[in-house]
Amino acid sequence: MGQKQRGSSDVDNEVKKRRRVGFSVIDDGVEAKDCITIYLVSSKEEFDAPESFVIHPVDLNNYFNDDGKIYGYEGLKITIWVSSISFYSYADIAFLSSSDRGKGITDLKSALQTIFAETLVDSKDEFLQKFMVDNDFVRTNISEGEVLKHKAFKEKICDSNQHTDSSASNVEVVRLVGGNMATGQLYSHLIPLTLLLVDGSSPIDVTDSQWEMYVVCQKTTDQQGEIQYRVIGFSAVYRFYHYPDDSRLRLSQILVLPPYQHKGYGRFLLEVLYDVAIAENVFDFTVEEPLDHFQIVRTCVDTLRLLRFDPIQNVVTKAVSLLKQGKLSKKTHCPRLLPPLSAVEDVRKSLKINKQQFLQCWEVLIYIGLNPVDKYTENFVSIISNHVKSEANEASNTVQMDDNLANQEEQLQKLVQEKVNQIKLIAEKVTVLHLRKKGVAVD
Repeated sequence: MGQKQRGSSDVDNEVKKRRRVGFSVIDDGVEAKDCITIYLVSSKEEFDAPESFVIHPVDLNNYFNDDGKIYGYEGLKITIWVSSISFYSYADIAFLSSSDRGKGITDLKSALQTIFAETLVDSKDEFLQKFMVDNDFVRTNISEGEVLKHKAFKEKICDSNQHTDSSASNVEVVRLVGGNMATGQLYSHLIPLTLLLVDGSSPIDVTDSQWEMYVVCQKTTDQQGEIQYRVIGFSAVYRFYHYPDDSRLRLSQILVLPPYQHKGYGRFLLEVLYDVAIAENVFDFTVEEPLDHFQIVRTCVDTLRLLRFDPIQNVVTKAVSLLKQGKLSKKTHCPRLLPPLSAVEDVRKSLKINKQQFLQCWEVLIYIGLNPVDKYTENFVSIISNHVKSEANEASNTVQMDDNLANQEEQLQKLVQEKVNQIKLIAEKVTVLHLRKKGVAVD
C-alpha cells in the first residue's frame, strides 16, 4: 500500500504548538464512506483513467471501529483499485497529518486487510504487474469445472477499454465444487467484493464439498487470438440433505459485478440454477434471506415459468373469475384466494419452486389474469390485504406491533400498498418478457 506522511520534524513542531495552546481539538473522526473510493479496473491503462468504474459499497463503515469512523488523520484520502481480471487489489493511503487526539489512530492497514485479505498487494507496481502475470487467473481456476450452459448476449458487456462487437459476446456458466483448490482460490478472490456489495454477507466454507459455485464468465478472444475469460458474476449454493433420500439446493450468495448489472445476467444465472435443480430432481430450490432487489428478479423468473406451466392454468383462471364476480367489499366474507395444495405440490415437484415462493408468484399471476386490472383493482387490493393481515397475525409472536389500533391499521395499509406496488412492477416486467419469448415486439 502506498502511504504519504509528513516529516518527523513537522509533526514534532505541531505537537509543541498544541502544548503551548493548552488544549487539544476533539477528534470527530471521518466516516469510511466519505474518504474511501474504490475502482474496478481491467487494465493498466484504466488505473489512472478518470472514467474508471467506481464501486459503491453497501456499508464500508462496518469495518472501521464500532461507530464506523476513522480516527487520527487530517485530510485522509484512501483510493483502492480492484482488478476485474484477477481481483487483486491495491490501496493508496494519503493524509496531511496523523496524531492521537483522544481516540487513538485507526490501523488502516489492518482494517483493509479485514476486507481484502490475501488479495491486497503492497505496491502499485506489483498491482499493475498482476495484469500481465495473472491474465489467465479465471481460465486456470475454472478449467476443471463443468460448463452447464452457453448463451450469446446482445448487450454490450465489454470492459471500458475494449471494443468487441456485442454480437460476439458469449457467456457461459461453470459449476465448481467445494473442497477443490481451484474453487477455493477463485472464491477467496471474489469474497472481498461480495462483502462490499452484498448486504449481510459472510464467507462460506469452500472446503466443504456440499458447497457449489456457479460462475458466470464472459468468453472473448484477445488481439493475439487467445481465449480469455472474465467473471461477470457468481453464486454459492449449498446442497442439504432432505429426509429420507433426497436433497435440496439453497442459494446462499449471488453477485453480478456492477458493470454487468441490470443486463439480464442475474436472471440467466438463476435460470441455470433451476435447470440444475430439475435435472437432478432435488426436493426444491430455496434462497437464504433474499434481498429485496434479488427477490424481485427471482419472482419475475418464477412467474414467467409458471405462466408456461399448464397444470396450474385452470386454478389461476378460476381464482381470477372469482375476483371478477362483483365487489368483494359487499360480501360478508372475503376469501383469501390461495392456490389448492395439489397445485402447490405440482409446482414443487415439477418446477422446484417452494410453497412460500409460489404464493408470492400466485398474486402476480392473478394480477396479470385480471387484465384490464383497473376494473378489478378494489377486489385485488382486498385479497392482498387479507394476505398481509394473515401474515401479520402469523408473525405477531416475533414481530413487535404498535399497541395503538389506529397505528396498527395505518401500518398494515402501508404494507398492503407497498406489496400491491411491487406486484404491479413485477407483473409489468413479466408481461414484457413473456411477450418477447413469444416473438411479440415490445417497445
